[in-house]
Amino acid sequence: MPKRFSTKDLVAREEPADTRSGVGRFTFTDDYSVFHFGKMPDRIPDKGQACCRIAAFNFGLLADAGVRTHFRGFEPPDRMEFTLLRVLDPRKRALGPDDVNHLVPLQVIFRNTIPEGSSVLRRLRLGRLTPADIGLTEPPRAGTVLARPVVEYTTKLEEIDRFIGRAEAAAIGGLDEGQQSELEERAREIDDIVTVHASGLGLLHADGKVEFGRDDRGRLILVDHAGTPDEARLLLNGAHVGKQVLRDHYTATGLQARVEEWVREGRPRSTWPAPDPLPREVVELVAEMYRSLCEAWTGRKVWGARDLDQVLDRLADVVPTGRRQDGAGSPALRTGVSWT
Repeated sequence: MPKRFSTKDLVAREEPADTRSGVGRFTFTDDYSVFHFGKMPDRIPDKGQACCRIAAFNFGLLADAGVRTHFRGFEPPDRMEFTLLRVLDPRKRALGPDDVNHLVPLQVIFRNTIPEGSSVLRRLRLGRLTPADIGLTEPPRAGTVLARPVVEYTTKLEEIDRFIGRAEAAAIGGLDEGQQSELEERAREIDDIVTVHASGLGLLHADGKVEFGRDDRGRLILVDHAGTPDEARLLLNGAHVGKQVLRDHYTATGLQARVEEWVREGRPRSTWPAPDPLPREVVELVAEMYRSLCEAWTGRKVWGARDLDQVLDRLADVVPTGRRQDGAGSPALRTGVSWT
């Protein structure tokens, strides 16, 4: 299911057929990617294990809430087994409402706030988005809290994913109105489950991404995973916790602006120059950030990492993370987490 630029490795233990699902296994790696690049030069120690543990924990939260998912089981420390669906490219074969046992080739994005670093701010600035497109009457500023979560779509199987409107998303996904409404309802339900858990730890869940499939009975199920720091934007006291820290580092180097130029020029990704490696201190601090978040999120002490707030304070000295953003803050991480 992941694209060839994914930072998870996929093994098909049993291949899916037209009307029968298969079985797959993800291995979460220590690689990361930003700005449409594939794997970046560095690996973040224990990032894969941290994200896998958080993903498995979240599947438990979702199961308790009755949300259907493809999750089958956690294989410590960094693997999980799942129901494997077919991947049908809509550019080769149009999908329809009666199709079953396939990935819905969309990324569904939900937004609760508009923090610094959100693509909404950049797209508004570039004229690629209007406030009305996301149900607002005026342009938001960094830190805007939305009255109701906004749902957006991007493509999933294209080399460089692009934002698309609701009608195009339905066409690409082969969804009728009822199916699309259900998909959006499930996305908001998952958002709420992650948001509530984050809030209990003093974290702000600003936005996130989910993906869906239709099982061999045509039922909508969550695939991939949800609520990890790689696809959810989490903040503590206004400081980003997750991959956004890495985006911030490379934005400061001008890499994001160069990538946007290459995309506008239609320059093939294979010709993009390799990005510079991260400073060693950044690698070490980001690794500790992932470890600390995982321990707080799951309530399981694996590494004995420092308190998350301490790690973020040090990160703010070396990466322009937007620490303590006005209007985007959250209470301090609450102590008293039960380590089990």
